[in-house]
Amino acid sequence: MTVRATTPAVVWDSSLLGYDLGGEHPFNPVRLELTIRLATELGVLDGVPLLVPEAVSERELHRVHAGEYIEAVKQAPMTGGDPGHGLGTTDNPVFSGMHEASSLVVGSTMLGARAIAAGEATRAVGIAGGLHHAMRASASGFCVYNDCSVAISWLLDNGFDRVAYVDTDVHHGDGVQTAFYDDPRVLTISLHQHPFTLWPGTGYSAETGGGRAEGTAVNVPLPPHTRDPGWLRAFHAVVPSLLGEFRPQILVTQCGVDSHDEDPLADLSLSVDGHREIYRALRSLADEHAGGRWLAVGGGGYQVIRVVPRSWTHLLATVLDRDVAQGTSMPSGWLRTVGKAAPGHELPTSMTDGAETGFEPWGDGADDPVDIAIRDTRRAVFPLHGLDPDDPRD
Repeated sequence: MTVRATTPAVVWDSSLLGYDLGGEHPFNPVRLELTIRLATELGVLDGVPLLVPEAVSERELHRVHAGEYIEAVKQAPMTGGDPGHGLGTTDNPVFSGMHEASSLVVGSTMLGARAIAAGEATRAVGIAGGLHHAMRASASGFCVYNDCSVAISWLLDNGFDRVAYVDTDVHHGDGVQTAFYDDPRVLTISLHQHPFTLWPGTGYSAETGGGRAEGTAVNVPLPPHTRDPGWLRAFHAVVPSLLGEFRPQILVTQCGVDSHDEDPLADLSLSVDGHREIYRALRSLADEHAGGRWLAVGGGGYQVIRVVPRSWTHLLATVLDRDVAQGTSMPSGWLRTVGKAAPGHELPTSMTDGAETGFEPWGDGADDPVDIAIRDTRRAVFPLHGLDPDDPRD
């Protein structure tokens, strides 16, 4: 399907619900279904053609994954036993059709990347993607194949010389950082809960890239219970300056929402309102520094009723320039459907948590734990880009 360059591309098909780790696993595809249903009932997707993805070929997976690992993923559902490669664990259980479902998720992110590269869209969003933990030869953190890394690798071979990746998931974007740690063409920035307090235990400020790529890995490890104002203060103290110096041709963002205060797997304290502000900031940065080219994907998020559908509906709306007002009431049809499916659960009443998102820009002399993280990151990375880490104007 050809999309006019002025029309952002939305990648979605119900077949993406097949990435199902089963049982009581927290990575439940119902979060995607509830998001699309909510966005639809709010009119966010009215008149928007949905791009239907296809599974990528093994050739594309080989961009970032080892052949023996791909073969292990394909064979694991049939062989039983211990397939190794991080498969068959509590985090990454084997499921029927795992290779096909995982390849389709990669295909969804690739479809968005291709639409932007072809000039068919300036922005693209696919909430099923964002599997940022998968490594070259192993599954990790609910992620079998790393769609973010495959898409970035493809972009580098198809007209893009500088790609910026910004990861706002509560967990460190370790798989993407590892894939491009020595590649000066890719700037990876991850804001996450401090690795001393949360899996995967990486993402310290001192991790800055290897060899000629030193300075292109950026990590902002935030203390537990950081709220919207602190998170946004850190973001704006680090990200805009680095994007301005790096001058990316496209911005790729992983928009996990497990940073929310109600998420059961982590300890940051953001709100739906904070997530909305993050997406609006990313949109502005893409316009300012990347010619408007923005590829957004999903990621983590495990409060599947109250948080994920609202936050990712805000993401879809932001990409589409159809911003949903914070006070918008939840549609009655969505509430009825979810209420029947999940009786006894407290349902949200509106598209806001009523949280305070205003923040003071960094450089006012404060020195709380968030400011310590900001200072450590700026001092580790900014000089490598010709920026003064202690000057708030940089």
